[in-house]
Amino acid sequence: MCNVYSALPGFPSPTEQPAYYEMLINIGAFARKPDTEVLVALSAADELLGGVVYFGDMAEYGSGGSATQEQDASGVRLLAVSPAARSQGVGKALTHACIERARQRHHKHVVLHTTEAMQIAWGMYQRLGFERATDLDFMQEKLPVFGFRLRLEEPSK
Repeated sequence: MCNVYSALPGFPSPTEQPAYYEMLINIGAFARKPDTEVLVALSAADELLGGVVYFGDMAEYGSGGSATQEQDASGVRLLAVSPAARSQGVGKALTHACIERARQRHHKHVVLHTTEAMQIAWGMYQRLGFERATDLDFMQEKLPVFGFRLRLEEPSK
């Protein structure tokens, strides 16, 4: 994940935000949090194609801003897809897996954050139905971080 994030034009480098990259290096620690999963996509040869962290309990989400106060919500953080696997639907599949987990918990919405440097992900989120949620925006040091929310429909009876 560190290589993916540090290669984004306009995204802070490891020297600019060492604590953030330390979190990325230790991504597996999220799996020890309650109702939190680290999801990965693997190739047929067991090569890592991408990953994401799903939060079934927003109290564990751990971002800045007001996201941890969201009720009846799941969270998605730290989506990363290896450069070799881009444009193959890996990010979309990982995001769909998180949305499905939120539906299984009968949550009303899914929350995530992104930055201007993540334009490919930003567009994908919008195509999946996520809408900008300015109430979730915050600053991560000097980096503006933008909130998105997907409202989940009640299943038809």
